[in-house]
Amino acid sequence: MSFFASFVTELSDVLGPFFGSSATAAAIVAFTLCVRLVLHPLARAAVRGERVRARLAPRLAEARRRYGSDPQRLRRELEKVQAKEGASPAAGCLPTVLQLPVFFAMYHLFTTDESLLGHTLLGAPLGGRWRDALAAGGAFGDQGLVYVGLFVLVAAVATWTYVRTRRLMAASPASVPAGLSSSSGAPSPSVPGAAAMGRMLPLLSFGTLLTVGFVPLAAGLYVVTSTTWTAVERAALRAGRPAKQEEQAEEQAKGRGGGRRDGASGKPSRGRRSTT
Repeated sequence: MSFFASFVTELSDVLGPFFGSSATAAAIVAFTLCVRLVLHPLARAAVRGERVRARLAPRLAEARRRYGSDPQRLRRELEKVQAKEGASPAAGCLPTVLQLPVFFAMYHLFTTDESLLGHTLLGAPLGGRWRDALAAGGAFGDQGLVYVGLFVLVAAVATWTYVRTRRLMAASPASVPAGLSSSSGAPSPSVPGAAAMGRMLPLLSFGTLLTVGFVPLAAGLYVVTSTTWTAVERAALRAGRPAKQEEQAEEQAKGRGGGRRDGASGKPSRGRRSTT
């Protein structure tokens, strides 16, 4: 823990001439950016994995159709297809999992280290919580406004992430979690609770609001900075996806559930041969 304390202290000394009494808060933001920069290769690998799963989506859907009544066989088939192409469902979780020790270190640092508890961000103690700001001057007091600013930023990022996630889930079957069907997050009958998971997944980004409201301000700064980085990073990485692939994914989403039918016969339409 002394490593984090000394690192943040040294960084705040460097930033002191630029940020004054808020230098330690700026050091936390800079430290968070350094952590995310180190984890950036894993984020790139996660996006590459999503593209691989998008390519495998038709084969995965076929496996679900054929083995949906046999969950064990279905799981083996899905694992076989994903292993053959090197697609790991857990790859996207690594950047988040690896950040947890840093988050808890930051949480512990600003609740136990006496040398850092007195530092502030625009008058709000970095070791304090939202309830302390409410007691000190209300939601719109000097300290409360700092949290209001964080909440507004988190809400904006969460809303943008929610809309983007919903659109991706609707347009691309690869973005639907395992256990859901490829039709806009519809539940797979073989996995209990899949429907609830599909509904809750886009809402997880709003959980950051609760985190910021209960943890010390220093840890909240880490969470807000990391969440904003994640949103911008994923948008930038996905921006490299060819437009043609995006259009194909949207066409698959619109046409999913069956091809075009010819009249009431229920047969796929074919070109009609002219008769003379």
